[in-house]
Amino acid sequence: MAATAADAIERRLPLATQRLVLRRPEPADAEAIAPLAADAEVTRYTARMPHPYDTDAARSWIAEASRPLTLTGELDLVLLKREDMALIGGISLIVAGPDAGEIGYWLGSAYWGQGFASEAVQAVAAFAAEELNLERLTATVHTENVRSAKVLIGCGFRLVGEAVHEFPARGLSAPVALYHLEHAGCDPARRSAPVELPVVLVSAAALVDADGRVLLARRPPGKSMAGLWEFPGGKVHAGETPESALVRELAEELGIDTSESCLAPIAFASHRYVDFHLLMPLFVCRRWRGIVTAREGQELTWVRPARLSQYPMPPADQPLIAMLRDLL
Repeated sequence: MAATAADAIERRLPLATQRLVLRRPEPADAEAIAPLAADAEVTRYTARMPHPYDTDAARSWIAEASRPLTLTGELDLVLLKREDMALIGGISLIVAGPDAGEIGYWLGSAYWGQGFASEAVQAVAAFAAEELNLERLTATVHTENVRSAKVLIGCGFRLVGEAVHEFPARGLSAPVALYHLEHAGCDPARRSAPVELPVVLVSAAALVDADGRVLLARRPPGKSMAGLWEFPGGKVHAGETPESALVRELAEELGIDTSESCLAPIAFASHRYVDFHLLMPLFVCRRWRGIVTAREGQELTWVRPARLSQYPMPPADQPLIAMLRDLL
């Protein structure tokens, strides 16, 4: 895979679903991964996770998993609950050819049976289809791992046979069931018969302070995509222009006053979510009156443009980072 293509793919991360954030692992994650993976029930069916599993093993995995996609051909992500950003598991996608990939995942036992694995598999399968142009995904499941088999079948995978695979972390061989997904979106009907979605118009602002920092707001618990960082703004109501809606939203959310003449449009996002399509113009604003204050329970932070990519954002906001960074 060309470096430029891989870089573009990395900029699409993290992924966000209704309840999860899927992002690249970070060194600090080792303390959260180790106790989850130390559970023998978690690792007994995994090929590459040793048992016993400790913090050193987690650090070693993170160091390997953080390597560029261009070098490894593998995308490793950790799963975070958006409600409280607690780490609950991991998922990987191995690019096995020009149009095929292999998927694998694990989940802390406290989070089994709640649909998190299915949600993660669907997100990665869609990512594989839309960003990597993979038409086929495979997965192998230990024949005793009924839970994982149900997850795959629920995502549209079909059983195609059985084999015997090595489990290097266990030092043994074991029978596995082979599953294929021929259309890598977990919902083949969605790819063959697109559904018309309502278009939601949202106006957003990149507030830039005197030091050249950009304001980000973190969505509070209870809202969709809770825990993710975004540019302040909101929906454009009937009869409003994007500019007038943004002036209103900034007053309601942050307690500041500005005028439409202080808003300079620089880009827009167009992104399809599960149940609507978002169209979001982004404006730069450098002048306002009042002190920026969180008035709706959100967390606020001022970020240097070069560090914006370090903050997990909704998928629609992510493509705007590079444009904003180049401008500032």
